[in-house]
Amino acid sequence: MAEHTGQAGAADGGQQGWRDSVSEATANDLENLLGTGVSAAQEQLQRNGGFLPFALTVQNDGEVRLVAVSPADAAEGTDADFDADAMIRDLHALLRQHRDDFRAAAVVCDILLVEEDSDAIHVAAEHRDGSLFAAVLPYSANAATQSWEFGELGADSSEPAIWVD
Repeated sequence: MAEHTGQAGAADGGQQGWRDSVSEATANDLENLLGTGVSAAQEQLQRNGGFLPFALTVQNDGEVRLVAVSPADAAEGTDADFDADAMIRDLHALLRQHRDDFRAAAVVCDILLVEEDSDAIHVAAEHRDGSLFAAVLPYSANAATQSWEFGELGADSSEPAIWVD
């Protein structure tokens, strides 16, 4: 799990300004990736109790595809079974290699919000036109109901990782 020290903001606070600054088509692609990424991560959490980093792409024809890489073994001396940061690096490299095949992509991973001491689903979406949008959705396990509880979806900062040279 990656650690994240950034402050998550309210989704509606930053989202309206964000949406106004991009084309309708770009906004639709990025929001589609965000919604699909959050839903897929929630489904994996409920089914498996966790999820590995994965990516989603909006192909040039508009089709959304899932992209996954094999888990990298965690370094000796860590308590994790796999190296999430290495998987994210591998996803970015794979997406950069094939970026002519799609117009938008998002990397979805499980992070620790250090300041809130909470786990969260993190989705970082990027469009070939340079637009970026990222969001975090805090979550926790409810032992009494044996279910997952999700907080408020919040906007987050993000750096380009796919359309960079």
